[in-house]
Amino acid sequence: MDFARYYEQHLTRLIRHLMRQGAGAHEAAEAAQGAFTEAFPQWNDIAYPAAWLRKVAFRLYLRNPISREELTSAPPEQPASGACPLRMVELREEEARVYSALASLPPAQRRVLAWSLDGFTASEISAELGMTAEAVRQNLSRARARLKDQLGLANGGGQ
Repeated sequence: MDFARYYEQHLTRLIRHLMRQGAGAHEAAEAAQGAFTEAFPQWNDIAYPAAWLRKVAFRLYLRNPISREELTSAPPEQPASGACPLRMVELREEEARVYSALASLPPAQRRVLAWSLDGFTASEISAELGMTAEAVRQNLSRARARLKDQLGLANGGGQ
């Protein structure tokens, strides 16, 4: 797939992936954009772009979190589609509650759950994150159980 099309189709997903791991919307957008910037010159050599971008974006998020004071009031440049990626990830009240619950998970659980929610299998997550498949499954199980408790879903109820 060509770079421009992939960028338009996957930027929002990558931002949400980072937000599931605790990044704010602006930090996630900055790291996602940085990952795509790094990918562009080597795009044809990247065999599995979804995984590559997630690893690079997460590394960038950890290495260079931006502070709120550095943000300007000017809107970011609009992509070719005309839709601002940050507008596409604005959270509704229920989503905000879920992201808050995700943020309370231990980092390993949050990270494997974010990959799982993006459609990666336990074996793919294992390979990409350098964990055993058993550790991935265990972290997923614990993360799901904690989220159910925190969101009031453990006994089949909701709020």
